[in-house]
Amino acid sequence: MDTGHDQAGRRTENRKLRLRRRLERLIGIAATEGNALVPLRNGDEIFPAMLESIRSAEHTVDMMTFVYWRGAIAREFADALADRARAGVRVRLLLDGFGCRLIERDLLELMDRAGVQVVWFRKPMWLSPLKQNHRCHRKVLVVDEKVAYTGGVGIAEEWCGDARDEHEWRDTHVQVRGPAVDGIAAAFAQNWAECAPVLFDERDRFTEHEPRGDAVVQVVRGSASFGWQDMQTLLRVVLESAQERVRLATAYFAPDPYFVELLCATARRGVAVDVLLPGRYTDQRVCQLAGQRYYERLTACGVRIWEYRPTMMHAKIVTVDGVAALVGSTNLNRRSLDHDEEVMLAVLDEDFTATLDGHFEEDLTRSVRIEGRRWRRRPVLQRVREAATVPVRRFL
Repeated sequence: MDTGHDQAGRRTENRKLRLRRRLERLIGIAATEGNALVPLRNGDEIFPAMLESIRSAEHTVDMMTFVYWRGAIAREFADALADRARAGVRVRLLLDGFGCRLIERDLLELMDRAGVQVVWFRKPMWLSPLKQNHRCHRKVLVVDEKVAYTGGVGIAEEWCGDARDEHEWRDTHVQVRGPAVDGIAAAFAQNWAECAPVLFDERDRFTEHEPRGDAVVQVVRGSASFGWQDMQTLLRVVLESAQERVRLATAYFAPDPYFVELLCATARRGVAVDVLLPGRYTDQRVCQLAGQRYYERLTACGVRIWEYRPTMMHAKIVTVDGVAALVGSTNLNRRSLDHDEEVMLAVLDEDFTATLDGHFEEDLTRSVRIEGRRWRRRPVLQRVREAATVPVRRFL
């Protein structure tokens, strides 16, 4: 006879299969099997892993980022990339023309002298006003076509440490091995092709991937264009598929009314919906005000909203029903969903999801919940500030 455990296992597998097929058919990207994923929390875990991979590179290093600023960690990455280029490894670095404008000039000169191929994605001075608003927000590192990293972390001192205070941001990155590396590499190649004349050379081996784990992963790339985007479909499918709980952490929360209603509809179905956002420490106060404009409506629908207290909450994570997780560079704001180049991993794996759920629960212990009744009594000046964001919300 079947045990209760067997029946629960079958229900979980059926739920994962339904979600996988919905995502594959509605987004048009096949998921891959046999992946191993390691969630990395905060700079103390993220940066050593990335640097170790770079320093062990034998053939190729491909890296792109929206943020490359200042500090010791910025120099450490530049030194590591330059060292591998001197050793004969092909090193390519793509920097967003707006987000990386604060990089120190001597670091660029160091890498250039060493042979690192540095290109800029859409430098503002070269662009029409329309293109200036579309940035490359992806964070990708691919080493030797074997291991890849993606998530929310930029290369700057703000991400160092372990979220112990306001100077150490809270974020999550993921190390990936297995067939899903190709999808992450394709995100790099898509943006590199716009910036450089040579897309690949003899050092790209295009090797087959051996199975490295049990995770099923779909790599979803969002690109700036008009109309409905794959990132919007991704979020819509997972929210509409949720049956028990949704946990969402995002650095920038400025959704349009459609996604506000989607969150409300999910909660009204009886799904427990928790949204974790930055609190008093945020680098985008205008974006925060745009999201706070919807707190009253969301809490009235049953959505639980939390603000993180210790530092800037910069992670971009969604978990669903304990079986699926989204992690990558996409925020729940108009900029990510409509304007920027983004990449997200849709992961079907209970162990990986359980780890992220555990991180989320720990984060809630350091957060304060927004009480709907109290929020409705917020000062008039707060309401005026929220309303003032309406004309610019599509750019946030």
